[in-house]
Amino acid sequence: MAEQIQLPPPFTLVRLRESGDAFAHACRIAPENGAGTLVYVGRFDLAEFAVVLEPAEPLMTARRAFYACMVALTDALRAYAPPTKEVAISWPDAVTIDGALVGGGRMGWPACADEDEPPGWLVFGAMIRTVAMRDSDRGVYPLASALDQEGFGEAGAVQVTESFARHLMRALHTWQVDGFDGIGREFLSRIPRERQMQRRIDDSGDLLTRRTGSDTTERAVLVEALAAPSWLDRALGGPKL
Repeated sequence: MAEQIQLPPPFTLVRLRESGDAFAHACRIAPENGAGTLVYVGRFDLAEFAVVLEPAEPLMTARRAFYACMVALTDALRAYAPPTKEVAISWPDAVTIDGALVGGGRMGWPACADEDEPPGWLVFGAMIRTVAMRDSDRGVYPLASALDQEGFGEAGAVQVTESFARHLMRALHTWQVDGFDGIGREFLSRIPRERQMQRRIDDSGDLLTRRTGSDTTERAVLVEALAAPSWLDRALGGPKL
């Protein structure tokens, strides 16, 4: 019998079989099912899920919801992480534990959406490798890992998904009450620090980086980065090895 998932209101669970694609399915059903729909795939080796959002602001700025979701995703992992483990983000979408890739997030929206109008929906999808299904020797894939290899105990797909839902509610509430700046700072605090580098996220979600003492600001464009998730191996159907 499949393990039950307990989601707080206002989430509505849609459960797929192991061969399903949570992100693609959520994008398909988003117009009809609406905000709070959480699609979950019952895989042994991955926490794979996707959630539908319905922002009230134009797509250009609403896309910053990606950062709130990434904060929630990393908070979900931190809740189960051993004290010595660093759960971090490689901008904008990859999640690492002590520098080794375990998964990440991605975002979709209607192809016909106007940048200056609220989109009908946004979908945030995530995959986190919970169990190493390949060679158990970490040296074979030194840049990749899984929760079971990092000492996360009983934290499997169900626990990560439930934890994400709770932390997403907190992140979205913080944004609603205090504005985006707090979420932006939370996200940036999860990127490994570089000395003398100043970072901020602008209104369109782009990452602006400037070295102390320099007049030059480098821009990393969020919408371009989201077009091709850096962590995803499409042939493998999961995080890269």
